[in-house]
Amino acid sequence: MKKKITMILLSGMLALSSLCGCADDEDWDEDSGYEEETVDEEPAKPEKSENDDKPDEKPSSSVLSRGLSMSLDKQSGSLKITRKSTSTAPVKGDDGVWTVFVYLCGTDLESGGGMATDDLNEMLEAEASDKVRFVVETGGADEWWNEAVESDKLQRFVVTEGDIELVDEVSRKGMGKSSTLQDFLKWGCDNYASEHMGLVFWNHGGGSITGVCFDETDNNDALLLSEIDEALYTWLDKSGRKFDFVGFDACLMGTIETANVLASYADYMCGSEELEPGSGWDYTEIGDYLADNPDADGAALGKVVCDSFLAACRAQDDDDLTTLSVIDLSKMDDLLVSFNDFAQGMYEAGEDASKRAGMVRNIEGADNFGGNNKSEGYTNMVDMGGIIDACSSEVSGADKARSALDKAVVYKVSGSAHKGASGMSMYYPLSIGGSRELTTFGQICVSPYYLAFVDRQNQTGAGAIGSGEYDDSGLYDDEGYWDWGDEEDDGYWDYMDDYEQTGESPYISFEMDPGFDEDGVFCFMLDDEGWFNASDVSAIVYELTEDMDAMIELGETIDVVADWDYGYFEDDFDGYWLSLPDGQNLATYIVDTTDEYVIYTSPVMLNGEETNLRLKQYFADGSVVVEGAWDGIDEYGAASRDIIKLKSGDVIVPLYYAYSLEDDDDEFQYVGTEYKVSGKIDISYDIMESGDYLYSFCIDDIYGDYYLTDPVMFNVDEDGEVTFYEE
Repeated sequence: MKKKITMILLSGMLALSSLCGCADDEDWDEDSGYEEETVDEEPAKPEKSENDDKPDEKPSSSVLSRGLSMSLDKQSGSLKITRKSTSTAPVKGDDGVWTVFVYLCGTDLESGGGMATDDLNEMLEAEASDKVRFVVETGGADEWWNEAVESDKLQRFVVTEGDIELVDEVSRKGMGKSSTLQDFLKWGCDNYASEHMGLVFWNHGGGSITGVCFDETDNNDALLLSEIDEALYTWLDKSGRKFDFVGFDACLMGTIETANVLASYADYMCGSEELEPGSGWDYTEIGDYLADNPDADGAALGKVVCDSFLAACRAQDDDDLTTLSVIDLSKMDDLLVSFNDFAQGMYEAGEDASKRAGMVRNIEGADNFGGNNKSEGYTNMVDMGGIIDACSSEVSGADKARSALDKAVVYKVSGSAHKGASGMSMYYPLSIGGSRELTTFGQICVSPYYLAFVDRQNQTGAGAIGSGEYDDSGLYDDEGYWDWGDEEDDGYWDYMDDYEQTGESPYISFEMDPGFDEDGVFCFMLDDEGWFNASDVSAIVYELTEDMDAMIELGETIDVVADWDYGYFEDDFDGYWLSLPDGQNLATYIVDTTDEYVIYTSPVMLNGEETNLRLKQYFADGSVVVEGAWDGIDEYGAASRDIIKLKSGDVIVPLYYAYSLEDDDDEFQYVGTEYKVSGKIDISYDIMESGDYLYSFCIDDIYGDYYLTDPVMFNVDEDGEVTFYEE
């Protein structure tokens, strides 16, 4: 049975009246109202065509205008930031009232489980007060789990004083379109402006590149940061004021790129660096707090959002990965200037191969969010504080940049997996996503020098330039990557179109080739060039099929003895592996490592659907906890919110990458056998079954490729002894 919204919906449409004294519809002019400070008026955004709904077809530079401009001073190299102001008189609206606009794009979170309905009910259950109202636009879901919301249109509800009222509805439009958000905010300003106003984006998030609010009724089209910028630009023009607070009840949107856009339109921002569970924010606690504190500012409200969110996650035993932070957007410009100064040091230090290698190794070891592995996909969102710390030994100014970051993050909460998270993430290409991804990055990157640092890395890795040949003249080009105009991409990033990971990185070279030493130890030593270009060393373990014609990848292990001072590495594999209770070894890939445990992911079929098991293994006793199943990052770039708990009767089928030993180009998926969950599932960490296996070193380079050594044999005997040997 479908859930119902708990309060009775008033019948019929209510007559709309202007509560805020804004201009009538015919006076709405999207191109007026701004006092230009140093930036020329920018051209209007062309409308999307009917065939332009899918994210991979969306123009990379499709924006109307931008609330800021950024450039480098040619004399000092310092970052210059200009944010536009408005000449529109600020609307005041209802005194002593908090209005929270909620852009409720339901998507599969609603159609598959009623999570948006749950949050509507939370709003209804808040303390009754005429000082608080949630103004909600619903859409973006194929089906709704209540009788009030219809899926074939956009509907607008007001939730206040324990009641919900349908006040407007329009024909269905994609909620991933900037024009849809603009229409909602314009309507909201006309009818529900108040002394304090906030805006919440509710849906899936994918981080700075892929955005938020993926609409399942419109080919999973999403709002990019450029499109949010466009909508909020017109909001500022319409209202003449900033939001007190903008929040993302969605995964991965707590980024500096997001905060940079919002700093022109809001006082505070609230977002998560990491995944959010499907239950999301606690709107009852939010409503209760505002009812008791109608004069609260965005910072105070953000603290309540963070604390109640963490409490809800803990109540569900789902708080390990939790992050949520409150950003004082008035501090953003100071942070951007400080970080760009630091990034200049990164860029200049990167001219030295040794320093560049050290920085990239450390960045790749920094805290990151959303998986970032071959099984779950890549978000490429890395902790900003982690990036600064990663380069601090080679670059001066780290203390100043960290101080500016800490001042901007006025409150944060985190679970055990992210104790050191700084409160904001930023884009760094852990796995290169191609020219389209980099084009988007070029438009939203917060620092010219950071962009140049990443660009030089990618160009070198793709073979587009030789060592020391990078042209940085574009850093001071006013018509370069820093304008958000509507011109077509000039193809600057096309050098990535043909880039592929080879598994034979030309940048990895050896003083001693991988092989067995005189004591029978499988090892290798990098030469100077290889050491400069290597970022990480792990190992891949394989099981052989019964007919010995293919090898099945069991995943990665960090059981490698590493001496980075000398570039020497050898195997340290003990033969232990994670397996289901029926003995099937799982393919496991490392998601994150803390002082207490390591989190693995394992590709499986769960009840006929492909997903990934999340497993947490404690170092103290080797015990393993099954966190649940997570779908990872989908083809549109959206991160799944829920880690689904397993229950009795669930059917798990392990999945594996597999490779033919007869045809080097033949890669395929190997499927295990069914295992039916009964009660608590006990994942064992024990010695592998006796037999022969294969082992390869995997050496990542600093350019996004890797070198996989030829596999060697090892045997696990009946006593659990592991012996490597040459065939």
